[in-house]
Amino acid sequence: MYHNKVEICGVNTAKLKTLTDEEKRRLLARAKEGDSEARQELIDGTLRLVLSIIQRFTGRRENLDDLFQVGCIGLIKAVDNFNLELDVKFSTYAVPMIIGEVRRYLRDNNAIRVSRSVRDLAYRALQVREQMTKARGNEPGVDEIAAELGEKKENVVRALEAIVEPISLYEPVYSDSGDSIYVMDQLSDDKNTDEAWLEDIALRDAMKRLSERERKIINLRFYRGKTQMEIATEIGISQAQVSRLEKGALERIKKQI
Repeated sequence: MYHNKVEICGVNTAKLKTLTDEEKRRLLARAKEGDSEARQELIDGTLRLVLSIIQRFTGRRENLDDLFQVGCIGLIKAVDNFNLELDVKFSTYAVPMIIGEVRRYLRDNNAIRVSRSVRDLAYRALQVREQMTKARGNEPGVDEIAAELGEKKENVVRALEAIVEPISLYEPVYSDSGDSIYVMDQLSDDKNTDEAWLEDIALRDAMKRLSERERKIINLRFYRGKTQMEIATEIGISQAQVSRLEKGALERIKKQI
């Protein structure tokens, strides 16, 4: 299982650094000024995010070392392209970049290969559809797109169908002044939302910053449903101490998230 793997690509995952949001922004600012050491420190300090993300793809039986390397490419792109003027956390920006890079890798290495010519025809068809839609205010039919391209209608249909499956949920479908709308923005999911998943990552990261005793109290209290009195008996302290430690731990978790 993945959780038992300590080393990935020569990196000891048990010893990965963790940076605060303030540290990340400070390093980003230095990196933007050409400080290569700050850039590397930021990358090294954000590898846990890559590690968290590739767990979503372990069911595909892909090589974890490969996924980690690909995820790191997405992280590097996020570091190099992040705009400090944006009022968003770096991790919020980096997550879709990393996921997109992993999904592109999985798409390109899929056992079902789509030929380059078919893929090119599909992308040309999409471009023509967008251009015609903007020019006339409504979406053209496939026969009109095929006529514009000088291609047979059935070839265009097959090409468009061939790329439907590989499209990532983080594929931009519209972009205006740098603000992109992704495929997932068009879908509705009340349970497995991106915000909930990001919060889960943030929660796990915040839990790691607690002391061993605080983590145990939070786990027993909220994951195993024990009372403060039961926890006090189990770890050998008073119920008042449990209450105080629990309150302090929750406050720090809230600040981290």
